[in-house]
Amino acid sequence: MTGLVLRDVGAGYAGELVVRGVDGEVPDGGWLTIIGPNGAGKSTLLKAVAGLLPHVGEIQAGARPLSALPARERARLIGYAPQTPQLPDGLSVTDYVLLGRTPHLGLLAREGRRDRRLVTEALERLDLGPLAARPLHALSGGERQRAVLARVLAQQPRLLLLDEPTTGLDIGHAQALLDLVDRLRAEDGTTVVATVHDLTFAAQYADRLLLLNRGEVVASGTPAEVLTAPAVREHYAADAEILTTSGAELVVAPTRRRHRAAPAAGREGA
Repeated sequence: MTGLVLRDVGAGYAGELVVRGVDGEVPDGGWLTIIGPNGAGKSTLLKAVAGLLPHVGEIQAGARPLSALPARERARLIGYAPQTPQLPDGLSVTDYVLLGRTPHLGLLAREGRRDRRLVTEALERLDLGPLAARPLHALSGGERQRAVLARVLAQQPRLLLLDEPTTGLDIGHAQALLDLVDRLRAEDGTTVVATVHDLTFAAQYADRLLLLNRGEVVASGTPAEVLTAPAVREHYAADAEILTTSGAELVVAPTRRRHRAAPAAGREGA
């Protein structure tokens, strides 16, 4: 089954398209990362898939058009973690993660034993059990990112959308978070669509990349097909080498631009 299909998708704000003509496909359980320079439209496209922005074209999840799904069913199907989540004041980690069960509850219904069990499991899988009673405001940046992911996991979505999940994290915490998402994807068969700034992380975790620039797809395919030195130069205005580690992982390594020093004044003809 196909996890996500985009056909000629466009989306934007106030009637003006920021992204347009986007085609793409992710198999069930696959990982697609959307990359591109600042302002390329990555977050806009992800919000359209999440149903947070109106769109033109067709978006299908699980072979069903999202536009045809009732809001509650779509909320059960799709889990979305924004780049800068709004964490409510006064909630503990457990109470916050419980919000992920809301799409599965009836009108005015309260969480039951199964809901609380799923929340406990999500906290344990993300190593947040010892922090369950801690207030959200007392968490570190990495702990907050894991709490947001735990809330989404408690929702049990088939399609997981992550907008810059490593923002504000150092390399160790960023790697740990992406490792965790990859492990959960393998265990649950969840389809992952993410936006990531770090091109090395994008290359090492995604099955496929979608490169946007100025709101349009300029390349798509495997990381090795998309991330080339000419593509990085053209679309990021950056000089870089594409290296391969001993474990056959791609690394996008910026190369310093060196300029000749100007001759000192009064030295000519000396």
